[in-house]
Amino acid sequence: MDTILVVNAGSSSVKFQVFAVEGDGRLQRQLKGQMDGIGSRPRLRASGASGEPLADRAYPIEAVADIPAAMSVAGAWLKDELNIRPIAVGHRVVHGGADYAHPVLIDPVVVSRLERYAPLAPLHQPHNLAPIKSLLSNFPALPQVACFDTAFHRDHDPLADHYAIPHQLHAEGVRRYGFHGLSYEYVAKRLPQVAPEVAVGRVIVAHLGSGASMCAMRAGRSVESTMGFTALDGLAMGTRPGQIDPGVILYLIAFNGMSVSQVQDFLYRDCGLKGLSGVSNDMRELEASADPRAAFAIDYFVYRIGLSAGMLAAALQGIDAFVFTAGIGENSVSIRARIAERLAWLGIVLDPAENARHATRISRSDSRIPVYVVPTDEELMIAQHTLTLLMNQTLPSPKSERI
Repeated sequence: MDTILVVNAGSSSVKFQVFAVEGDGRLQRQLKGQMDGIGSRPRLRASGASGEPLADRAYPIEAVADIPAAMSVAGAWLKDELNIRPIAVGHRVVHGGADYAHPVLIDPVVVSRLERYAPLAPLHQPHNLAPIKSLLSNFPALPQVACFDTAFHRDHDPLADHYAIPHQLHAEGVRRYGFHGLSYEYVAKRLPQVAPEVAVGRVIVAHLGSGASMCAMRAGRSVESTMGFTALDGLAMGTRPGQIDPGVILYLIAFNGMSVSQVQDFLYRDCGLKGLSGVSNDMRELEASADPRAAFAIDYFVYRIGLSAGMLAAALQGIDAFVFTAGIGENSVSIRARIAERLAWLGIVLDPAENARHATRISRSDSRIPVYVVPTDEELMIAQHTLTLLMNQTLPSPKSERI
């Protein structure tokens, strides 16, 4: 059975999923797993397509000290115990820059170009590239495909793409990219099945998780996004501040004496919900907390989403539907309800019972703007892109080398 491995690597974890390629070209999820605690308390966990446990194993620190070691351990488990030898590997890569508007087959030149964007996504890009480089070194003939979070937004109108800075900087790549594109692309492809009457219209999608952003879509294409040059912009996130006056950065450097690396670490790791609350970057913990600072952090999160919805509605010149997705958007009944209250001026009226049971449509029948919850599936999107590229490219036999 031919399979595709999907990899999403972070700083201390590698998440992976395996999809079987059916005879008619459809993809069937076989398992999902992750190796987390890399370099501290390594642990491999995996479950089958129906959620049945397949593995839960701890390893000594020295056995899984970095991402390549984690890939080696996970790969050996897939191959030796499950007899899974993928014909290709698809990777989530956060930043494709101006170079890549579509998924691309990976080679050393592509890796070198993508490394240039590491400073623009320091929490993601280096870790996204680590398993790619490891597999490229150990299995050079195995097809690997990079799928970009920026690609979905690359058709933006120049007015949405530019900053008010000299054109030379835009030519160098200083422009508004937008992120979470794989998630938005999946939602755009699901909407015709979920709500065909609005899929061709003007839709605002809120991807709310530890990383959070919003996207304005017209007929399934991105028109505007809350994120820009980096994944710091827009909404407040778990540890990132979202929109902030550039003067604050100048202040931190000039008056607080912070170095560029210190400011970068501060903005990516110590702000957002964590910075506001002083409690946690996890929305579940904030909702359970009695600390007034936690309540303020939630208020701020909801407030900024409301503001951004107004901006995106203006970009679309109206709105036909609103969609929640990602961890918070899919699971937090109270956050969805509070955001809906903020958007009552748009004519949104939530149905509390439907919201409580996490229905697909959670707005009342008399709501002028329908509201939906559409669970995202970035991994399936990556697998589909990987399979499509394999089918459309002239490659060595994909069975010539497997993990």
